[in-house]
Amino acid sequence: MRDQYMRCGEGFLICYSVTDRHSFQEAQEYRKLIQKVRASEDTPLVLIGNKFDLQMQPRQFGCPFYETSAALRTYVDDAFHTLVREIRSKERKKLGLPSCGERKPHRHSKWWRLRSIFALVFRRKRHTS
Repeated sequence: MRDQYMRCGEGFLICYSVTDRHSFQEAQEYRKLIQKVRASEDTPLVLIGNKFDLQMQPRQFGCPFYETSAALRTYVDDAFHTLVREIRSKERKKLGLPSCGERKPHRHSKWWRLRSIFALVFRRKRHTS
């Protein structure tokens, strides 16, 4: 029955889930089957990535998310750079330093404050004598 639809159809929509790699592989198999049944490679075809709304599920992880292509090197470098920024941010938090772009009120060391007090005291004594 399926083969009959493939022989008679004038065009085809092949749908896969953007959240399931296996469904994309099945879409490839359907394309091959359509080409085999019709004995033609120029059949009108549209590929549809479904469940686009579920792509936001990685936000549940609370971390940056990239869709990459190793073959095309799309967003691969960005993903690594982001990982390095995340690592550095964690280290800065551990040391009590502000993260990049964040301003923390400047706090002087104990030595600087002690030196300032001495400078103030000795300056006053000179003025009084």
